[in-house]
Amino acid sequence: MRVQPPKLRTAALLLGLGLLAACGGKQTEVVAVPADEVECMARAMYFESNRSSRDGMVAVGTVVLNRVHSDAFPNTVCGVVGQPNQFAPGVMTKPMTDRGAPLARATALAVLQGERHPKVTRAKFFHAAWYNANYNNMHYVVTAGGNAFYEKRRAHLVTAPNPLPPLEGITPH
Repeated sequence: MRVQPPKLRTAALLLGLGLLAACGGKQTEVVAVPADEVECMARAMYFESNRSSRDGMVAVGTVVLNRVHSDAFPNTVCGVVGQPNQFAPGVMTKPMTDRGAPLARATALAVLQGERHPKVTRAKFFHAAWYNANYNNMHYVVTAGGNAFYEKRRAHLVTAPNPLPPLEGITPH
C-alpha cells in the first residue's frame, strides 16, 4: 500500500468532504482542485485573516482569485500567493499549526470550487483594517476578518474613501 504525502492526503480528504456535502440538499457542482492550489489558497487565508473569521478567509480567497483572473498578476493561485511583498511574510513557508488550519483548508476548497465573498466583487487589494492608508484612489468595499478590502479607482470615482465597519457572518457555513 502506497502512503500519500500529507498535503495530497489533506486535499483528497477535503475533496471527499466536498463530495459528501454535495450529496445532501441542493445540487452543487463539485470541481476537482489541484492539491497545491488548495494549499496555497489556505496559506493566504490562514496568515492574512489571522484565522479570525470564515468571512475574512473567503474575502482573502476572493481577492486571490480576482488577481488570478487579472492580466496584471500571475495566472495561478500559487503564483499570486507567492508573489514577493504581496502577502504576509513567510506565507509560503511558515507552518500552519493551530486549529485554524483545517478551517483555512476547507474554506480554500470552497472558494476554489466557486464560493465568493459577496461584497468583495472586483477588489484585488486589502490591508489590515487598523492601517491608515492615505491614498485617494482606494474605494473600500468591505471590512472582514481584520482586513479592509478595496478596489483601486480614479480619485473622482471613489465613493467609499475610508474602511467600512466590520461585517461578519454573511458567508454560508
